[in-house]
Amino acid sequence: MRSYKPPTSLTAAALSVLAGAALLAPVALGSASSTAAAAQAAPPAGTGPIAKLWSWNWNSVARECTDVLGPAGYGTVQVSPPHDSMSKGGSVWWDVYQPARYTLTSKFGDENAFRNMIRACHDAGVKVHADAVVNHMTGQGSTSYGGHSFGKYSYPGLYSAADFHTSPTCTINDSDYKNDGWRVQNCELVGLADLDTGSEYVRGQIAGYLNRLTSLGVDGFRIDAAKHIPPGDLAAIKARLTGSPYLHLEVIHGDGEAVQPGQYTGIGDVHEFVFGRKMKEQFTGRIHWLETFGQSWGLSVPGDKAVTFVDNHDTERNGSTLNYKYGDAYRLANVFMLAWPYGTPRVYSGFTWSDKEAGPPSANGGFVTDTDCGDGRWTCFHRRMTGMVGFHNAVAGTPVAHWYDDGDNLIAFSRGSKGWVAINNGTGSVTRTFTTGLPAGTYANVAGSGSVSVAADGTASVTVPARAAVAIRTGNGPTPTPTPTPSPSPTATSGRAAVSFNANVTTTWGQNVFVVGDAAELGAWNPADAVALSSAAYPVWKTTVNLPAGRTIAYKYIKKNPDGSVTWESDPNRSFTTPAGGTATRNDTWR
Repeated sequence: MRSYKPPTSLTAAALSVLAGAALLAPVALGSASSTAAAAQAAPPAGTGPIAKLWSWNWNSVARECTDVLGPAGYGTVQVSPPHDSMSKGGSVWWDVYQPARYTLTSKFGDENAFRNMIRACHDAGVKVHADAVVNHMTGQGSTSYGGHSFGKYSYPGLYSAADFHTSPTCTINDSDYKNDGWRVQNCELVGLADLDTGSEYVRGQIAGYLNRLTSLGVDGFRIDAAKHIPPGDLAAIKARLTGSPYLHLEVIHGDGEAVQPGQYTGIGDVHEFVFGRKMKEQFTGRIHWLETFGQSWGLSVPGDKAVTFVDNHDTERNGSTLNYKYGDAYRLANVFMLAWPYGTPRVYSGFTWSDKEAGPPSANGGFVTDTDCGDGRWTCFHRRMTGMVGFHNAVAGTPVAHWYDDGDNLIAFSRGSKGWVAINNGTGSVTRTFTTGLPAGTYANVAGSGSVSVAADGTASVTVPARAAVAIRTGNGPTPTPTPTPSPSPTATSGRAAVSFNANVTTTWGQNVFVVGDAAELGAWNPADAVALSSAAYPVWKTTVNLPAGRTIAYKYIKKNPDGSVTWESDPNRSFTTPAGGTATRNDTWR
């Protein structure tokens, strides 16, 4: 948690502690003769992984639950703090981590929008977890997004100076993390007013706020900065909660520190920060060591108590983990997380940035605008993992088997007889025969494009492209296929044909795919008027266009880059003749 911009006097060591401590040294494991399957955690909130839609406003979360999360099989969406907070007018992201009131007047929307979001997500089969900031309030007096004035230790109608650790006021020092657990949990974190969570009054106010959210339908809470709240205080607050919400706690692990994640597992599950650090070590090096991945690697809690992630909003900025800017390595690490049986996986999806302090896209004084996954300002990375979410759900509870590695950067393994995955972190394509453990048949590659044919003996000849993955699976659970029938099916008006364009196109961050052609409906070859395709089933981009019936249509796909330039696919033009009526489908691959 780094919820308040530290004063410039704060040392680099302190920042590394706040951000999750320094990277752990690689574990030299040597070769292993058998695969040690780590503990399998049962998903706490439904049937699938958590999608963390960080800094998305409530209206956008509602749409995403309906359009993507529910159909893909995500079990939970984690949303940003819904409370009123200090306002920096949208210039920074961290102001929302400085609560000013427990009213639902945040920069992500008002209470009505919050209610509607919960309803939409529940209707889509997705549970809702709210980020709960209950360790502290703000670092200075100011005005909130809800228009309320406050002081650092004065929040009218809520808290006064007596409700904070102010006798005396102290600030956490770098050395405290290893030497003084009391100061870590009772002094101010980077100057933020530290709530006296030992006070019955404070406990009551916090529990009242969380119970209010539960009454609106919130199913669980991510407890921000839980490491800085004594476990006994958190347990006392939990005892006051109604409805048994699921709790997962931000307790950043540091070797040899006085406060450890294991001290909190009796209260809720714990965020496994070591997981993300290890993913960075492996996917920027050699991944063949992952055969034995589990708690023996220095992970801080057992898999059945861990929430795992490749990155989050703090670590993507402080360098301790991979982030979206790592491209293929980042994507492959997420594939591994969703395929491997350790912890409850959480897929992170935020906004693009160059300034680590900058806030999300906003307007009108800092209120976050609707998410547009086509404008290059949001990563929308969770959409790229929809196939692997289905894989994760289908193989739940099955062991790792049929391990293969090349001693370098290619690994493959099955999950019982329900799923098989190969991950190539190397720079060259690899073709070989693998033992998949799956029944004979042809399976769609849910981690990319194409299909895999499995023989009667469970083997398959598979080409795994460089920096890519192949994953196939059987079993129940929602898995987007490469070319699903649109729902509802497209319909054509009189004299027209509804044509579905499905283009398999690999893009870089910020690029979007369009179709352009000689028909007016396709922009008449003008890229500015081209028709956008959706990336919801990435790498397959999709759209449906009503075109004149019985006409020969010429077209191409183009990529629009973040700088406004356009990349055309190679010649010749594509062409087809639309039917006399009804529908048609074009399944293409970028060339």
